[in-house]
Amino acid sequence: MSDATTTPVPATAVPTTGAAMPGVVVFDYTAWSARFAGLAASVGATQAQACFEQATLYLPNTPTGLVPDTGRRALLLGLLVAHIATLELPQEQGGNGGLVGRVASASRGSVSVTTDYATQTERAAWFAQTQYGAAFWAATRGLRQARYVPGGPQMPRIWP
Repeated sequence: MSDATTTPVPATAVPTTGAAMPGVVVFDYTAWSARFAGLAASVGATQAQACFEQATLYLPNTPTGLVPDTGRRALLLGLLVAHIATLELPQEQGGNGGLVGRVASASRGSVSVTTDYATQTERAAWFAQTQYGAAFWAATRGLRQARYVPGGPQMPRIWP
């Protein structure tokens, strides 16, 4: 085998090293702003860090959580940060401007917009408000499915 170097996948956050708890993702604004350049112009480091802390309410940032791989968890948390930041931005800065759901119809004269919120579950509809939330929802589909955990061997009960 040759000594091939691998290029790291650009993550929106980086796994911790050193004094912090191992297996926990630390938010890296520089990496996040490179991945989400369109949002970085309107979202500063302080606001993005606050969105990251809020994102950990939806996806626990623990080594024993649903996503033990820190690289994958960093990408998912980055999508959540982008989703939350987009929801919080004013419309003139690229935010959704208070619309909830997907745009079902729009008209130009006397401007009217109709949104459709009822075709999805309550949880899915919140994520479907932005492209980043929809990407997060699709990427975490496997985490929302039931898992079968087999029990241990059963000893037969013999009546005396």
